[in-house]
Amino acid sequence: MNTDIYNMQGKKTGTIALPEALFALPWNDALMHQVVVSMQSNARPDVAHTKNRGDVRGGGKKPWRQKGTGRARVGSNRSPIWKGGGVTHGPRNEKNYLRTIPRNMRTKALCMALSSKIRDGEVIFIDSLAFDAPKTSIAKKTLIALGGIGFDKIVRKRSNAALIALSDGNITAKKSFGNIGNVTTIPLRDLNPVAVLSAKYLVIENPAAGIAILSRRLASKKEHATT
Repeated sequence: MNTDIYNMQGKKTGTIALPEALFALPWNDALMHQVVVSMQSNARPDVAHTKNRGDVRGGGKKPWRQKGTGRARVGSNRSPIWKGGGVTHGPRNEKNYLRTIPRNMRTKALCMALSSKIRDGEVIFIDSLAFDAPKTSIAKKTLIALGGIGFDKIVRKRSNAALIALSDGNITAKKSFGNIGNVTTIPLRDLNPVAVLSAKYLVIENPAAGIAILSRRLASKKEHATT
């Protein structure tokens, strides 16, 4: 399986052979759903927290005597039906949303996501994203050039247009694309199925090095499976 490589001006500079183990994997709905839901659950911030009647301040004294007033009996002014009282059945931050994802499942889900993107023609390989200094204007010109060779939604889509997988240490490219709202950057070593499926296009910089990194992850998966 061969695919084209482009430069920042949108011109073809060569081709690269893609390993079928990474880019020709059949889709598995059940596995992908389990991995994506687990990763989203692990990323869920556990910040919502309400106080129940035992947590709010006050309420130590009985508001009025039990009988003889003609009013309903009440034991605390911090009851959920009182203003300033506790919250009934509100969210609490004691709940643990973490889920364990086996390495083999996570790696296979990533390969399935990459294979799906390749089949849909939504993976762009760029030989290099070289910036002398962080420049948003140059980053925009690069996106426009890619849009002109068939990837038009990378410019027109208002959100999640592209995920750009950068080689290690390419800080200038990360800063250059940082001000473009419909584009997200990620280190290639951190590529994951949720990030890949969240964007319309996947842009991989330095394809040879990127495929080598992904192949090492796949090899570690096979080694882990045999041990």
